[in-house]
Amino acid sequence: MANSAKSICSTVISFGLIFGANAVFGSTLPQDGLFLGSNLDPLTIETLVDRVHPGGVLIVSEEHGNQTHYARQKLALSALEKSSRCEVSVGLEFLSWVHQPAISDYFKGSLPEVDFLKAVEWGGNPFADYRDQALFPQASGGYLIGINAPRTLSGAVSKRGLLALTPEEEALMPPNFELGSTHYRERFDQVMGGHVPPAALERYFAAQSVWDDSMAWRTAEFLSAHPTHCLVIIVGDFHAAWGGGLPDRLRARGVKNVTTISQLDSGAYTETELQEALGLHARYGARADGIWISHTPP
Repeated sequence: MANSAKSICSTVISFGLIFGANAVFGSTLPQDGLFLGSNLDPLTIETLVDRVHPGGVLIVSEEHGNQTHYARQKLALSALEKSSRCEVSVGLEFLSWVHQPAISDYFKGSLPEVDFLKAVEWGGNPFADYRDQALFPQASGGYLIGINAPRTLSGAVSKRGLLALTPEEEALMPPNFELGSTHYRERFDQVMGGHVPPAALERYFAAQSVWDDSMAWRTAEFLSAHPTHCLVIIVGDFHAAWGGGLPDRLRARGVKNVTTISQLDSGAYTETELQEALGLHARYGARADGIWISHTPP
């Protein structure tokens, strides 16, 4: 499932076009900057993080590999820390909760980075893209936590399905697990449906849902134990945009204060496509609380 999920996250920039979002904005669209998701009014990151309270979550998405998105994650962390509203902790999609002892040792400086990366089975994009975000809480009294399901679990679900899990695998499932919402499944099918057989699609969506619900479960557990903290979650955009994935599951698990920033690169769109991607969708509403647009020339 890991490769499939990465494909979803990288493909998400096109799903606004797939679903024919109802554009509500003027003819001149912004190519770069932070904007309010409901109407594209210009927005500062300081104003947006004012929505985040102790015990709350700020989701900052990314298109994997986009260096501007990594830089803006750091800006969001700094703005939240400067607000002095809460201790800022970080949860990374790419770290599993089963590796928390190694994550904590690395964060405290007692485990060398090379050993940490081996222990957490780091793969994909270079860790250098996330090092500053991961270690940011050192200066603010926060923590770095792993929130995702272990790869062994998501891989088992994607290959064999939920009903074929072993007792050991079942023990790794989030309590009271639920699949993603109907709207989330619709978007998932549109992105993935033409590439895999229907039976595999069922398993892949289940694995995607295990990721989202595991992240929501571990986040809720952390904030329950650390109510004075805010958790900044760094995650691929498909999990965050349009609200049906991780934001839905966070709220279902009792995290009421959830603020989302969806990042996209306008250089991947024509003007018409960008308007559709940013517009309020007839079924799914706003893409996010804030939309942070970057521009890489095509």
